Amino acid sequence: QLIAHVAKTRNLRAGSIIGSGTVSNTDRSRGYCCIAEKRSLEMIEHGAARTSFMKFGDVVRIEMFDADGESIFGAIEQTVAPLQGV
Repeated sequence: QLIAHVAKTRNLRAGSIIGSGTVSNTDRSRGYCCIAEKRSLEMIEHGAARTSFMKFGDVVRIEMFDADGESIFGAIEQTVAPLQGV
């Protein structure tokens, strides 16, 4: 159902990667899966969130590695930008 919905609303094609939710790391030193998770853990630990939400110009980089440390699909890197032509 997720893929059917995405295909109706987006230009889905071979090679598209679809994220259906976050998977938390058990080791915080390996990073966080979403800003909301990081902010909630900061609130528990420090009493307030220290990480801001994303803004234009921020860069998102996603990369996944197998058990041997090899990149599975290469890095995906995008810059947050305002929607053009609105």
